[in-house]
Amino acid sequence: MAKRKKESLKASRNKLLFVMVLFALVWTGLLGRAAWLQLFKGADLSRMVSRQHLAAELERGERGSIYDRNGNLLATSVEASSVYIRPVKVTDVDGTAYKLSKILGISQAKLRKKLSRKSNFIWIKRQINDRIAQKVEQAKLPGVYLTTEYIRLYPNNYLAGQLLGFSGIDGNGLEGLEKEFNDRLAGRKAQFVVQRDASGRRLYLDAMGREMDVRGKDIHLTIDSHLQSVTENALAEAVKKYNGKWGSAIVVEAASGDVLAMANFPLFNPNIFRTSAPNIWRNRAALDVHEPGSTFKPFLMAAALEHKVVTPEKLFDCENGRWKINGKYIKDTHKEGWLPVHKILRYSSNIGCAKIGLELGVQNYHKFITDLGFGHKTGLPIPGDRKGLIRPAAKWNEIDLAAGSFGQGVGVTTVQMAKAFLTIANKGVEKPLRLVQYPRSDQEDQPKRIFSADVAEKVLAMMREVVQDDGTGRKARISGTTVAGKTGTAQKAHRKGGYGTEYIASFVALVPGYNPDYIVYMMVDDPKPNHYGSTVAAPAVKEIMTQTLAYYGKLPEHRKPTPVMAAGQTFTAMPKKALRATPAKITASGDKVPDLKGMPIRRAIEILVQKGFVPKLKGQGMKVTKQLPAAGAKWPEDKKAEMVLWVS
Repeated sequence: MAKRKKESLKASRNKLLFVMVLFALVWTGLLGRAAWLQLFKGADLSRMVSRQHLAAELERGERGSIYDRNGNLLATSVEASSVYIRPVKVTDVDGTAYKLSKILGISQAKLRKKLSRKSNFIWIKRQINDRIAQKVEQAKLPGVYLTTEYIRLYPNNYLAGQLLGFSGIDGNGLEGLEKEFNDRLAGRKAQFVVQRDASGRRLYLDAMGREMDVRGKDIHLTIDSHLQSVTENALAEAVKKYNGKWGSAIVVEAASGDVLAMANFPLFNPNIFRTSAPNIWRNRAALDVHEPGSTFKPFLMAAALEHKVVTPEKLFDCENGRWKINGKYIKDTHKEGWLPVHKILRYSSNIGCAKIGLELGVQNYHKFITDLGFGHKTGLPIPGDRKGLIRPAAKWNEIDLAAGSFGQGVGVTTVQMAKAFLTIANKGVEKPLRLVQYPRSDQEDQPKRIFSADVAEKVLAMMREVVQDDGTGRKARISGTTVAGKTGTAQKAHRKGGYGTEYIASFVALVPGYNPDYIVYMMVDDPKPNHYGSTVAAPAVKEIMTQTLAYYGKLPEHRKPTPVMAAGQTFTAMPKKALRATPAKITASGDKVPDLKGMPIRRAIEILVQKGFVPKLKGQGMKVTKQLPAAGAKWPEDKKAEMVLWVS
């Protein structure tokens, strides 16, 4: 019995020992396997994980969009694929060169040269279309990669082209607002470029491995797309009709100082900036300095009234249109004798203004016009914003003062003129012009009084006379409402000194004439055969004023109203054959997505934006070929839902 018990105990010990040895072997195997994977295969496995979760793509975030004051899209970005290589990973130089040559249309010799370099990154072809990108992807060539870039697109083509500017192939702003706000608009680069989750969605990380937003930020302008188009069309017609070299125009809202339109002609399409000369890119409204001529005379009147040198009824001898001062003759278009001050402005007498200026004096006049902003930058966020040309008062002689009194011998920009007339419209209080609604500038100038409200009203009264039946600006009259205006016809300085046979024709209007809501200024360089501002610019300004009042519902009811642009429509300034835009019938109303295929991309984007969606654009071209969601689908409830338009 004892022996049997002893044998049973020994068997139990052996079983226990066996289990312990077995577990020891299992754990030793597991630990050995873990050590082998960690120490010997760790690097390879890490790379395999990275291929699944990290994409070593060279990618930059999408550039921010530019919108007008109503949310209409002015500039956006379209996805495009680009091809690059890592030569160190290319296994077959000749074979790769041959296949890429067939797909991309690049010579094999050029490709072999690039593929043979000892480099980790070389661009091969950038911003290719989807069809070519698909062929590159299907070829599965070692060392050849695709990445996503963004092409800048301006859906409205010519609309505000010089103001918007353009960006280059690397996504950096090169001209206009694209350049000025490049730091805000430009997409960011991530240090760890892209991480994919289980669903394949992309996640961008910074150098610390934290998630980051690589998309650039948007900006919203004070520009109104409809009024911008109206202004560009009117300016284009005036310049073409009178064979001018170029022209510029601006529309400003008096109460806020918002620039509603800033137009230049010839027109410029930033989508094809490489085909245009740099002089077409120029935002001449802010960059080109010209002598204003008689449109400068209201500032002389304001200065003289403020310093109590004259009253509206004080008489001056206008010398029957010809007056000699210090050996130089000053001439008037019309022969006038004695005229009160208000009629000197009404009939635009250079001689009368010269005599008022001489009584005012250099110091008073010079300080007044510099206080109005002449000789200083306007403060608008426009690259190259010019100061104009106002020489120091100490360098003015009697002839300079006489000429400066009627707008000769001083240099101004279109934007400066609008800013100065904004002060008159606001009863003598200077307000800053504003071009960007968002983001708001932290350095906006505070309003300040330059002259009294009484003086401003007297100047406005004189300018209202200019647009009366016998005034020089009568062609700008609008039936049923008052207009305060001033014509300008300035001789252009000759390169060799003195004045030549070319002119600047201009006109400014403040409407309504008593408590102005809007300021419109236009100038045309070297119009022919007629060079008078009353003929060249005044009718065009009248067209802009009429359309502006109609657009805001302020045109008198007894007048046949001008059609107002419906929400979501954009009238685009185009060549002469297409100066009148036709509203599309398809709108964003209803609960289903409309069929956008075959539609111009500009119109399709407007419809989606009107509904609250900003689409992604893929491909190159100006017409929609495919859409997501499909036509007839219900509008997504989530405003962040994916909207894609394919274009070609």
